[in-house]
Order: sequence, then structure tokens, then C-alpha cells
Amino acid sequence: MNNEHPVKDGETLRRRIKLLTEDSVLFRSDFPEYHSEFVGETLAELTKEGILVKLAQGIYAKPRTSRFGVVLPSVEKIVQAIAVRDHAEVLPSGMTALNALGLSTQVPMNYTYLTTGSERVIKLGNRQVTLKRGVPKNFCYGTKLIALLVQALRTLKQENVGQEELQTIRALIAAEPDRETLAKDVDMMPAWMKRIVKPMLKTKEE
Repeated sequence: MNNEHPVKDGETLRRRIKLLTEDSVLFRSDFPEYHSEFVGETLAELTKEGILVKLAQGIYAKPRTSRFGVVLPSVEKIVQAIAVRDHAEVLPSGMTALNALGLSTQVPMNYTYLTTGSERVIKLGNRQVTLKRGVPKNFCYGTKLIALLVQALRTLKQENVGQEELQTIRALIAAEPDRETLAKDVDMMPAWMKRIVKPMLKTKEE
């Protein structure tokens, strides 16, 4: 190990981490002014002391505590922190997208996201978060709603879109404020999805 950092620097790093707000997500690479091995040892010590929880290689959380015990940041917060760190975009897919839009009430134990960054799998207790590379077309939509809806409908499949799903989608479309971008996005949807969603665009004006 590089010994250029005296004890006081170690205490400074520990203090900085301890002062982070609860529910924070941090990375080993967040402290480039220190030798990486030194940072790794400090993070390992704080994890052993219960101040931090290791989420994945180089990724940690400062959990909050409740009367039920340690509470980790939400999956969404962890994924967004990784996206910011990687300068990447992320998008829920599969059951995660269905759940996000209210098209499924099933609480997923496995979360999947498409990313423009690095692929990785993160274990959060008995839950698993998978980030997998998505093709650029998935990220071309101007509204988050349509980007999510394409992923959700792809998982649901055309034959499983019933009246209940149509009612939920109609309400989501009606609530989207950016009508101009929404219309452009709908035109870019796969053909069968566009046939379902395009008639709903009139709902706002009527």
C-alpha cells in the first residue's frame, strides 16, 4: 500500500463518508484524491463497522436505520446513481417496466434495466438488479412514458392487452403534459403498439 497518506487523511476520509446523508449511494471511485487501495481499505472498515453496506464491486450504500433494522436505498435510487456515475441512460424493462406503469401489481424480486453503460448484476439481499445493454432505439423517445410503455408492452405481448390494461394506458396517455413530443413518440412505436396508443391521443382534447 502507498503510505503517502498520514492518519489524519484517513480520519478525514472516514469523517467525510460518515457525514454523508443516510440513503446515499457511493462509489470507490468517488475519492480520486486518495490512493485507490487506501480508499478500498477504508470502505471495507466502515462496512465491517456497519456504517456502510457493500452493494457490488466498488459500490456501497449508507443505509438508514428504522425500528425494523437497516433499510437500503430504493432500487431506483441505486440504479440512477450508477447511471450518473457511468454517464449512462437507464430504462426499466420487463416486469420492472410493467410494475412502474401500474400494468402489474406484482412486486418484482428481480429488477431489469436497459442501460447505455456497463452491464452488471447487483444483489440486494434476496433481490437482484440486472443492468443489460440496450440498443440505442430504446432510448430515442422524448417522453419517459413512451419509452417505458414500449418496454412494458413488449413484455406483456399484444394478445395479453385487455380492457384493464387499455384503461391504465389511456389514463397514462391523458396525463402526459407534453402532447407534441408524445405524438412524435407514438409515431415511432412498433406498429402494433402504435395501433393501440394512437387513438388515445385524442382523449386530452375531447
